[in-house]
Amino acid sequence: MQSDLSNYIPIELSSKIEYAFLTLLELVSHANRSYSPLTITEIASKHAIPERYLEQIMTVLRRAGLVRSYRGSRGGYALAREPNEITLFEVIALVDGERKPRELESTPNLERQIVYKVWQNLNALSRKFLTDITLQDLYQEWDENQRSNPMYYI
Repeated sequence: MQSDLSNYIPIELSSKIEYAFLTLLELVSHANRSYSPLTITEIASKHAIPERYLEQIMTVLRRAGLVRSYRGSRGGYALAREPNEITLFEVIALVDGERKPRELESTPNLERQIVYKVWQNLNALSRKFLTDITLQDLYQEWDENQRSNPMYYI
């Protein structure tokens, strides 16, 4: 009996990566409307992200130079670079930690070589795919969807 693989996802989107992208998109969106930075509380409440978890993510993004923090009563976070300069791969590597490929043993058998080569190709393809997409691309898709599906309040 063959199992249904239609919903199988070979590569998972961790909550850490999801939260980082939601936060960065929020910062792009906010920067287009206002010059004031956003607080962790504002971002966390809008996207239902635990504040402590978001603080850890923001620390990583700040140290990497993707976001800038501002102190004081009007403090918060803003993008430090242009959205078209930030790739999805960069965010994933920073937040999830860049993983080094497992070394192939010194005398691998043919089967291991074949499996290893397939995984190397998959990694190269996914890296290229994620490097070709920027935060600006994500924002434009979000913005287009917002415009085509407006919400009406009564």
